Amino acid sequence: MTSQNENDTQPKKASTKKAPAKKTAAKKAPAKKTAAAGATGAAKAPAKKAPAKKTQAKKAPAKAAPEKKAPAAKTPVAPTHKAELIDAESGIWESTATIDNGDFGTRTVSFETGLLARQADGAVTAYLDDDTMMLSTTTASKKPKENLDFFPLTVDVEERMYAAGRIPGSFFRREGRPGTEAILACRLIDRPLRPTFAKGIRNEVQVVVTVMSMDPDDMYDVVAINAASASTQLSGLPVSGPVGGVRMALVVDEDHAEGQWVAFPTRQQQEQAVFELVVAGRVVEPVRRGRGRRKPVPGENVAIMMVEAGATDTVVQRVAEGAPAPTEAVVAQGIDAARPFIAELCGAQAALATAVDAQARAFELFPPFGEDVFAAVESESADKLSGIMSIADKAERDEALSEDMAATVEALEAQFEGRTTEIRNAHNEVTRQLVRTRILTDGFRIDGRDATAIRDLGVMIDLVPRAHGSALFERGETQILGVTTLDMLKMEQSIDSLGPVDSKRYIHHYNFPPYSTGETGRVGSPKRREIGHGALAERALLPVIPSREEFPYAIRQVSEALSSNGSTSMGSVCASTLSLYNAGVPLKAPVAGIAMGLVTGEVDGKESYVTLTDILGAEDAFGDMDFKVAGTADYVTALQLDTKVDGIPSDVLVAALAQARSARLEILSTMGEAVAGPEEMSEFAPRITTVSVPQNKIGELIGPKGKTINQITEETGANISIEDDGTVFISASDGKAADAAVDKVNSIANPQLPKVGDRYLGTVVKTTAFGAFVSLLPGKDGLIHISNLGGDRRVEKVEDEVSVGQALEVEIADIDNRGKISLVLVDAN
Repeated sequence: MTSQNENDTQPKKASTKKAPAKKTAAKKAPAKKTAAAGATGAAKAPAKKAPAKKTQAKKAPAKAAPEKKAPAAKTPVAPTHKAELIDAESGIWESTATIDNGDFGTRTVSFETGLLARQADGAVTAYLDDDTMMLSTTTASKKPKENLDFFPLTVDVEERMYAAGRIPGSFFRREGRPGTEAILACRLIDRPLRPTFAKGIRNEVQVVVTVMSMDPDDMYDVVAINAASASTQLSGLPVSGPVGGVRMALVVDEDHAEGQWVAFPTRQQQEQAVFELVVAGRVVEPVRRGRGRRKPVPGENVAIMMVEAGATDTVVQRVAEGAPAPTEAVVAQGIDAARPFIAELCGAQAALATAVDAQARAFELFPPFGEDVFAAVESESADKLSGIMSIADKAERDEALSEDMAATVEALEAQFEGRTTEIRNAHNEVTRQLVRTRILTDGFRIDGRDATAIRDLGVMIDLVPRAHGSALFERGETQILGVTTLDMLKMEQSIDSLGPVDSKRYIHHYNFPPYSTGETGRVGSPKRREIGHGALAERALLPVIPSREEFPYAIRQVSEALSSNGSTSMGSVCASTLSLYNAGVPLKAPVAGIAMGLVTGEVDGKESYVTLTDILGAEDAFGDMDFKVAGTADYVTALQLDTKVDGIPSDVLVAALAQARSARLEILSTMGEAVAGPEEMSEFAPRITTVSVPQNKIGELIGPKGKTINQITEETGANISIEDDGTVFISASDGKAADAAVDKVNSIANPQLPKVGDRYLGTVVKTTAFGAFVSLLPGKDGLIHISNLGGDRRVEKVEDEVSVGQALEVEIADIDNRGKISLVLVDAN
């Protein structure tokens, strides 16, 4: 209990000491500045980390020397960026980045520290203008994790529904598991942030971004990239510098017919856009080329680390109306347009870190192997690996690699006792260097292809018997099965998130079972990677999906990765196009995707760049860039880029896009030979018919407590869905049932008034002492008087002649001035 009480009271003591420390920090107390950097734990860390230095001496073979870094001090900061001490007593600092969009106005991204989450290693509150606010915290474990050969970084995004002024819609009215948007935001943060950490760190690091307030006209995900980077700069962790993230939209309106790239666009501006990019990067030392002095280009020292892009769902219509098409050249311009904004955001983060004197703490680093181990492994395995990495078949090559690694470990484990992991890591590095050197010097790839060649393609249609559409797409050893299901619009996916979108009509799910790589593993709910790949394929196809009016179906597309050896996500795009056509979906254009890679290095004293088309899994792992491009024959619909190097020259990126387009056209040609357009819909797919009814007739069509609409459904077997605007969707398994439902709906909502002499096949719904009521149409009954039931005979009791549920052919004999209908039996005439 004593320990607990001390912990409870400690924050209060820290709080009372912080105010004077902050005041002094503004003058000259660097030690106290570190404590006040929004990271209470940072002040205590050096004392706790002292034992790590002793441990390090025992791990000398790994050459893991603890080091102190001050990443913020190394980052170039524009002179205009200066953090402001907005509350000296509380020690609250703020730094602001100004985003100037010219004709589209100015936006501000502000970073504040010192007020919230003071016990986190690093804490920053980020704002986009005034209403969008989020808290990002970065915390590291006190000790490194044992026996890990990877960096245990976790990024979590917490969407709080109070941020939008809403109560969660779940049963317990509490936020549960993160939704798709939050998971995709986590991936957007992780991908550019992870490479900035020092190699060899094994402490658990957790970045948590909590969205606290959100303007419904904004998106929070890109702001979260900057917030996570800013809190990491203040955490004392060894990083190379801040990361800036920006969303760019190519907005086309009356005043900008050629389009203008707008940073941090509002949702209204996104609706006017034809293409969007999320670009993340960091500031590096500028590369000096040529002689003489020249004026620096804004953002030229920004290294692009990640790009996530896609065309909008209205791009086809907008381009037809004269808007610029998002070609490869336009996309490259958008990436370049993002660079100055990234530099501005990085500068603001660096200024905040400098103001609070966020110094890097000492962390024990664990290099993957020592130089002595690498030299021994290289001598032992290099020649054998040269032959192994020429085996084209993945399974055979992997087996040979495993055998060679086991033999290398056996040969060297006595020499390097207790360093088996280092031997394995060194073996992987020797393999990596061998593959890269061959590509750079000889243009030789693992499977013998040249840099621009595509693996053998295979296409099969209509594999799954009762599916509405299916297709198998093969590219080398990568095999994807696409399956399409069609249903009524009421089966759209409901979305309960912070954004204004509450439903999704086109749904794309991607599955990556462990057997696709010949392994065992957990099968069940999708992992973050599967959600991300599904979102990429969905984004690639969304611009060509027909509108609700053109094709009134909810569409679920499932991509099954049955075999994987390079870019299953782009294979999913191709398989989905084929499957959708097989299901009869009238796509605006076919879409194909290709994965590109890049290998860089010095050859004969010059920097060399080799772009690879259709990369293998090993080339993805050993290369410097993973670059996925999907699109039609005319323009790009989706793009994803991740790099492992500090910057790719613009001309190399443009050339890679052009190379990807050539490959995409070749794949589209092969797909077109198999299926050129939408085929006839499957007999198992529902037939959906649309009927428009006046809005004032909706209540009458539904009936009291749904009586009328339920009656139509029971009588015809069709499913009926009514929209608020009066659009009625009728779905049935066959055309006859759909037609019957259409007739009944029209008879109520779009009625032709009954006339004397009209004949109907009706149903007796009620009998009385004076006659029988017959339903002619839903909601429209007529009366056969008892005197007309027996012809010339006298009828004593109605039930002797007819019964409820009996079908009768009747004719309208009279309609009085109140609209009441008198009927006679047709046989009685």
